[in-house]
Amino acid sequence: MTDEDARRAIEAVFRIERARLIAGLARMVRDVDRAEELTQEALLVALSDWPKSGIPGNPGAWLMATAKRRAIDGIRHEAMRERKHAEIARDLDGDRDTTVERIETAMDDDIGDELLSLVFTACHPILSADARAALTLRLVGGLSVEEIARAFVSGEATIAQRIVRAKRTIGNAGLAFEVPRGADRDARLASVLEVIYLIFNEGYAATVGEDLTRPLLCAEAQRLGRLLAGLMPTEPEVSGLLALMELQASRLSARAGPDGALVPLPRQNRARWDQLLIHRGLAALKRAEVLGGADGPYALQAAIAACHARAHKAEDTDWAGIAGLYDRLRVVVPSPVIDLNRAVAHSMAFGPEAGLRLVDEIAGAAALRHYAPLPAARGDFLFRAGRLAEARVQFEEAAGLTQNAVERSFLLSRARSCDG
Repeated sequence: MTDEDARRAIEAVFRIERARLIAGLARMVRDVDRAEELTQEALLVALSDWPKSGIPGNPGAWLMATAKRRAIDGIRHEAMRERKHAEIARDLDGDRDTTVERIETAMDDDIGDELLSLVFTACHPILSADARAALTLRLVGGLSVEEIARAFVSGEATIAQRIVRAKRTIGNAGLAFEVPRGADRDARLASVLEVIYLIFNEGYAATVGEDLTRPLLCAEAQRLGRLLAGLMPTEPEVSGLLALMELQASRLSARAGPDGALVPLPRQNRARWDQLLIHRGLAALKRAEVLGGADGPYALQAAIAACHARAHKAEDTDWAGIAGLYDRLRVVVPSPVIDLNRAVAHSMAFGPEAGLRLVDEIAGAAALRHYAPLPAARGDFLFRAGRLAEARVQFEEAAGLTQNAVERSFLLSRARSCDG
């Protein structure tokens, strides 16, 4: 094996093992920053040793053992000065071999617990939604600050500061790196799912910038969802969220035409929909339903996406069924945005006037005051009702509200189409 082959192999192993290493080390040293440093130090040792000695049979265990040895040495030297290591320092008065054996035993906890503890800590509600998303992508997803900044169309300094502040907040709060139990776990799980879906949505429909979608974010959210589903197989809403993301992601390549212009759902080339992702999504939805989670908010949204996935042609779409699912969803998760989507479904199932009646009921909601999809939906209802002059005004208003260049171009083209 050449040095270059070894380097590529080491980097591949590191990408796979990185989150587990950080999770286990963070539990040990109670410090996310130090856990990242130790993980990186283990990589540097591997880059130096493996090209000469060969890749070990269990490279992940080798990396963890190397990082743990460095952690133990660091704790010995810093325990008396670092308050956050005080508890561990008291245990380091005994025999070194006994101490190492005790720590290694503790570090050999089930991988699921380690990764879950990292996910639940990175997604803790004590952090803002933006901070949770950035920290999760950095710690669990392994994305660089540059990649996260590019994905969210933000400055690297902004993202870096967001991550630093998030780590500091976690440290100052003295959060335990563990999976919560009981009612606390249920409450925290909602935050975890919210963060993963926030990441996915920003990839599926970019809120700002020149690109309609950001596939990197979608792929990372799906990977996190699959990881969580594997670690929490009995949680129906985890399967519901995974189903929703897989089904929506199946349409990604059809959302834009060859020129990059937005292609609305009814006009998409369904031959371009990813059938493997549809199969995965439908299977995950079935798991959620079997687990008793059919009325969970993510499972209901996945059921709506499944209606689209099962329709071979746009005209085959069961819009009445989708409208009924939105009727159920708004009871489970009251939200003006869900009410707006419900109005769209009702307009497709029962005519544009039905949509106009429903959208007028929510037009005054504060959450929709500067929300481009509201006038866009109203414009579509008016267009289909033959009220073209009114529709044009709505499309132009929506174009002025969106911060995404592709969406703005699409809305302006719809406005022009009202001229006949």
